[in-house]
This record gives sequence, structure tokens and C-alpha cells, in this order.
Amino acid sequence: MPKPMTTQRSTPTVNNTDITVTNGDAESLGVAQLRLEHQLCFAVYSLSNSIQKAYRPLLAPLDLTYPQYLVMLVLWQEEGLSVKQLGAQLGLDSGTLTPLLKRLAQKDLVDRRHSADDERARALYLTPRGKAMQLQAAAIPQQLLQQLGLDLAHLVPLKQQCEQLKWQLGDNDNAAD
Repeated sequence: MPKPMTTQRSTPTVNNTDITVTNGDAESLGVAQLRLEHQLCFAVYSLSNSIQKAYRPLLAPLDLTYPQYLVMLVLWQEEGLSVKQLGAQLGLDSGTLTPLLKRLAQKDLVDRRHSADDERARALYLTPRGKAMQLQAAAIPQQLLQQLGLDLAHLVPLKQQCEQLKWQLGDNDNAAD
């Protein structure tokens, strides 16, 4: 008489959640991996939303949104960039940047001038008000660290891991699509 088949069970751990899977049952494992709480993309997306939310009260006195703050960070570092260059640094396309830059110009923070190299292109410069805002914004990174209850020693490796993962995914040139 043939022996009855026994099924061995294994318990892989995904995101600290036990999933019991019958060996050889790849379909069950695949379906289990489709749970939202198991998705790295959702964890990163949720974290990004939470970080932006944490910035809101810090940026409110400056009357800046988070994307506007990112533009200002780049321009405080280097003026005279084209919209294309700015987009490459931020990973944003011109369709996203153009209205954002118009709002910053309306707030008298950014001036879009014709480029000296190419009359068709626009170069981005800070207005005196935009330059002065840098001093007001200087405390924001430290305030965010305090709000998170973390120090730089914990955040630097995390940032490096994020950058490495981004590079591995093929976005290593920071070019906007």
C-alpha cells in the first residue's frame, strides 16, 4: 500500500508577518506577497507622504509647499539653471515644474529670465526675497530631525540606502523622463 503524501510546511517571514505556505505552492506564496503591507513600494510611498506632511507646518511660515521648497533648495545651491536642468535634479518634468515655477514667480521668489546661452531657454534666478528666505529656512532640516526624534547618525545610512536602491532601479542619472 502506498504511503500517504505528507506536505511539509514552511513559514517564510515577510515584513515581520508570518505566512504559512505549503512547499511547492508558489502560487499561494505569490498571492500572499500581493498583500499591501508586504509591498516595499507602499512603505516608501507612505513614508514619502508622511515626510511631506511633517514638513507642512515647518514650511507654512514661508508660504511654501514641499515641491516649492525642493525647488528653492536647488536654487539656493545654484542659480542660473534651466528648467530642464532643475527638472533633472528633482526628477520632475517641465509639465510639473512650469506651474510650480509660475507660483514661485508670483510670490516674488524666483525670476525666470531668458538664458544668455539660448534665447529660447529660461534660466532661473532667485529674487532678493528668494535669497533672503534661505536664512528663514535654515532651521528647517534641524527642526524636522527633532520632530522625527532622530539624529544625523541614524539618517545618513538610511539616506544612503535609499540612494543605492534608486541607483539600482536605474535612476542613477537623475534625469527627468
